[in-house]
Amino acid sequence: MKPLSKKRSASSGSRATASTKGSSSKSSTGKSSPGISQLKNSPPSSASHSANSSGGSRDGSSSESSKPASSPGYPAPTPNTANTPATALPPSLPLPHGATPSAPITIEKSGVEADQGLEPAPTPPPAPEGFWSRLFGSRKSYTYLSSSTRAAIDRAPVRRGRWKYIVIHNSGTREGNARVFDIYHRRVRHMQNGLAYHFVIGDGHGSGDGQVEVGPRWTRQINGGHVASDYLNDIALGICLVGDFNRDTPTKAQVGAIDELVSYLRNRVGKSQGRQAIVHAHKEINPRPTDCPGDHFPYGWLHAKFGNAR
Repeated sequence: MKPLSKKRSASSGSRATASTKGSSSKSSTGKSSPGISQLKNSPPSSASHSANSSGGSRDGSSSESSKPASSPGYPAPTPNTANTPATALPPSLPLPHGATPSAPITIEKSGVEADQGLEPAPTPPPAPEGFWSRLFGSRKSYTYLSSSTRAAIDRAPVRRGRWKYIVIHNSGTREGNARVFDIYHRRVRHMQNGLAYHFVIGDGHGSGDGQVEVGPRWTRQINGGHVASDYLNDIALGICLVGDFNRDTPTKAQVGAIDELVSYLRNRVGKSQGRQAIVHAHKEINPRPTDCPGDHFPYGWLHAKFGNAR
């Protein structure tokens, strides 16, 4: 009985060895599973968020997300860490007329930003002294920014250093207002946060000529949905002028409202890395081709007025 036991044991051991060898051979010759370093991130799909009810792509932008996403020409945030170095903004976003900032805006690749606290509501600068200012007071007067609009802007909990850009759009429609665009963006574009812009300036058809409407994205201080880059949407305020400026020009009141609103917002959001918020027309900053805000928009005036000086 003992020799038989040894034979069975040897036979069993032989089979186990053969099984092991077969497994080893298959492992060495078979295809290995892809490692983490072999995986490639796929760029997010994008959707147009036009205020144009015809569904055109005049005002295209990316899908809404609270996290920055990869876009052509812009760095994608990586999941790490406080030691990730800052990278200068790509040269695909030139300043108007070759203006060169002495303190360029930088982008943290990690997407992790230290909490810098809230930007306090600014104190308006005193108006020049004169007879009328001594008689009625020296506070700056506004034509298009009502006291309630300024109060809504001031109440928002603005995080210091967050808003680095202000982007000007046109709606692509000859009439409309914030409520109409909000409904369109929710029902047609399926944007869960509604109105893609932070502010809307009316043209007299659907709202007052030069009337500034404050959107919930400003009051809630959340990312926009107006540029074809989730990352840029998180650091760029969007202002939409009602109108189709491939056919028409902005009204005088709209231009005056841009002047007052952008100046007020620049003061409200404060400086980022020693520099005021940079002002661009949509087509000058959008990663994808667009004609927004149209051929008849006064680009020369915008660049001369907001030359992005320190």
